[in-house]
Amino acid sequence: MYNLKVVIIGAGIGGLTTGIAMRQAGYQVEIYDRAQELRPAGAGISLWSNGVKVLNRLGLGEKLAAIGGEMNAMEYRSHTDELLSYVDLHPLFEQVGQRPYPVARTDLQTMLLEAFGPEDVHLGRLCTAVEQDEHSATAIFKNGERVSSDLVVGADGIHSAVRAHVVGQVDRRYARYVNWNGLVKADPELCDPNLWVLYVGDSKRASMMPVGGDRFYFFFGAPMVEGTHVEPTHRRDELAKIFQGWPQPVQKLIQALDPEQTNRLEIGDIDPLEHLVKGRIALLGDSAHATTPTLGQGGCQAIEDAEVLTRYLHTTNIGVADALKRYEAARKDRTTELVLKARKRTSTIYGYEPATTEQWYLDLKQEPPEAVVNALAKVILAGPMG
Repeated sequence: MYNLKVVIIGAGIGGLTTGIAMRQAGYQVEIYDRAQELRPAGAGISLWSNGVKVLNRLGLGEKLAAIGGEMNAMEYRSHTDELLSYVDLHPLFEQVGQRPYPVARTDLQTMLLEAFGPEDVHLGRLCTAVEQDEHSATAIFKNGERVSSDLVVGADGIHSAVRAHVVGQVDRRYARYVNWNGLVKADPELCDPNLWVLYVGDSKRASMMPVGGDRFYFFFGAPMVEGTHVEPTHRRDELAKIFQGWPQPVQKLIQALDPEQTNRLEIGDIDPLEHLVKGRIALLGDSAHATTPTLGQGGCQAIEDAEVLTRYLHTTNIGVADALKRYEAARKDRTTELVLKARKRTSTIYGYEPATTEQWYLDLKQEPPEAVVNALAKVILAGPMG
């Protein structure tokens, strides 16, 4: 189809990538976001090769490589500093044809915003509802503004307002753990600059990976009841207590981080949806399939959504609703599988069943590196770019 006008709700990774792809397809695109200024949730993200391939196709590969970290291996260590697993990732790169790039979320969002054009991103616009008829879809904002277009894309996150129009009320499911994350200056006393290291034990984990700008992205995770709150100034003390006795690099990381700049997030997801589209309205990214971050595929799946949605709009011409149905058919099973797989992995990592978690620690020592590489490759190669 040609000459479409598209309204996208949400200026995160999925919304901006969709905007770029649709602009390149020749569509008139406007993006609206509730925030007064764009501040990504979380400090970093691991963009696996399936997401990178889509950004390569959009002409952003060179810029992405410039902001990404060079992650050549991954390593699991126990909370007593025993080496559990070491995986050279070069065989993965060769198998799938592209290395992944861990990146700072701010760097990624800035890159995407510049590629789309900030002049057509409208901030301070809280979308409260959408309407549609046979010929158009309309986004309705809290300030009373109404914007009509050929289709509306809901990329407005786990608490999506657009989703209510497609499938009704959907509640976020708490994943029973808290994640702390941020950025620190790269230091060989913390981690090898080309390594992703994960310390695991006692149903908790601590991790570092390289991102651009000579920095490490770090995260911690620990089981916790829902509803806790710790002021930023006390987050270093909180982590020091939770990870007391863990290896020296973890202790050094806790001392090196800036507690005021460390995010503390109660992690959740949503159950797989019955539908991702309704007429001229499509859901994308976390609004469609919010997942726990234990597979590192949340951002990549939003990027894949952008590619597939744009492809069907551009290559089919029966109508918008028909193209959106094709998008749903192409994406629903894949995203459902990954949400449920991440949910299962979350339960293993964070001790839902302690015996299962203890067995996982034993399995890490026995699993051959090629099995890890093949599992990662299977997920990557099932993406829209192969």
